[in-house]
Amino acid sequence: MNLVAKSLTYKPDNEFHLKDVSFNFKKGNLYTILGRTLSGKTTLLKTIAGLLNPDSGEIKFEDKEFNKIPVWERNVAMVYQQFINYPHLTVYENISFPLKQRKLDKQKIKIDVEEALKTVGLMGFEKRKIQELSGGQQQRVALARSLAKKAKILLLDEPLVNLDYKLREQLREEFKRIFLGGFAEDTILIYSTTDPQEVMELNGEVIVLNEGKVLQTGPAKEIFEKPKNLKVAEISNDPPMNIINGSKTNDKVNFESINIDLPNYLSKLKNDNYSFGIRASEVKLSERGEEFEVELAEISGSETLLHLKRGNTKIISLIEEVMNFKIHEKVKIEFNSNKFYVFGDNGNLISSPYGSNNG
Repeated sequence: MNLVAKSLTYKPDNEFHLKDVSFNFKKGNLYTILGRTLSGKTTLLKTIAGLLNPDSGEIKFEDKEFNKIPVWERNVAMVYQQFINYPHLTVYENISFPLKQRKLDKQKIKIDVEEALKTVGLMGFEKRKIQELSGGQQQRVALARSLAKKAKILLLDEPLVNLDYKLREQLREEFKRIFLGGFAEDTILIYSTTDPQEVMELNGEVIVLNEGKVLQTGPAKEIFEKPKNLKVAEISNDPPMNIINGSKTNDKVNFESINIDLPNYLSKLKNDNYSFGIRASEVKLSERGEEFEVELAEISGSETLLHLKRGNTKIISLIEEVMNFKIHEKVKIEFNSNKFYVFGDNGNLISSPYGSNNG
């Protein structure tokens, strides 16, 4: 049971929302679509659901042309960013609504609703009205309604994006339990997000989407360790991977009058100019380091994002504690050169700390 797309293109008003998108999704698997806002994620999900018709290309499910199947006949369920529930109905009535529309047996509906409630951790909430629930509980109701339908394709469009930080963390754990717990052996799960952390935690197959185009596909670990190019490196990291324009000369990486010893895995790299990538977590405060100027200090939860500048080079350092800094203050930082990525002048990956194509 595969969901297969070939060369999907959607171009309203002469502007590409999807461009030549192809994939092959198999049942029992979780697929994550990672991309920034306006990358085409929602458009792709709506195309699968039948809410949008592509200008060209085809979608097949179980060897049937999905393009020709009306929305109401597709066995698809979708959970949106805005959790859509019926406020005048109870939790039980919300979840059972699509099952009643199918005119299923009452006992069958009861069994399916209770199973969905148990899966999302809402047993005992059946008689409550929607407005009596928290935002996280309301999103669970929307998810339970989709699960109760037992659809063969379940689409989740940034389901946590409108929740506060604490609720996102809590529901992310719930989603991991649900999605990775084996309940979906006969379901294709497709989850869209802007958050690289969600991608790594859900640990499924990933499609990196940008401006309607697929940039890279593969397991989450592979996307993280070997981003195909600079754009993937930017999208798959939060904060975005630091990119430093510099050169390799003999056994040194050089930029802004800074010389860093070359790690062993870059020993065969030719002397030339490159873009060097390093994650914010690999840039540390150190008295032995190089001097940079503070442009901004952001506190995020228990972490501090330190925005730094030296010459034309801007760097973000992720500090795992709350610290206060003054604008224009001088600080010293050290780069973990064993975690340098190298990209060529075409933006493509040449070398990664986890394996390389360098020469």
